[in-house]
Amino acid sequence: MTILSQIESKIVSLPDAAELVSNWKADGQKVVFTNGCFDVLHYGHVCYLAEAKELGDKLIVGLNSDASVRRLKGKTRPINGQKERATLLAALSFIDAIVIFEEDTPENLIKNISPDFLVKGGDYTFETIVGADFVSSYGGKVITIPLVKNFSSSSIIKRL
Repeated sequence: MTILSQIESKIVSLPDAAELVSNWKADGQKVVFTNGCFDVLHYGHVCYLAEAKELGDKLIVGLNSDASVRRLKGKTRPINGQKERATLLAALSFIDAIVIFEEDTPENLIKNISPDFLVKGGDYTFETIVGADFVSSYGGKVITIPLVKNFSSSSIIKRL
């Protein structure tokens, strides 16, 4: 197996992610979930994702599909396609799985994997985090992580 195919093997379907989570939880491991577009991967993303991983044993990232990003960010986005964005995320050793989702929100994904921790950036509040009520309903934790100042895909694109 090549290094690239090992990296890409972390990009999984929703049913496969649900099975992974079931196995991890059966082994007593804690699962962390976060999501985003991750259009232009940058230092702020890496810091945020690394801090999210520190909360548990396994980190799953829900990645907005290209169509989903266009609906959320406009017709000029994404800059990088979903396969490339997913592969860059998968190359980060501390990410255990990436699931691309087509919807505008990861609600269905969250309900299918029932993570122990649901994590978003500090620009969100409990009330604005999709899936927060669901995760809290079974005792899961909803956590926000402060953003690294002066790093965002939008600001990088604007500077370019």
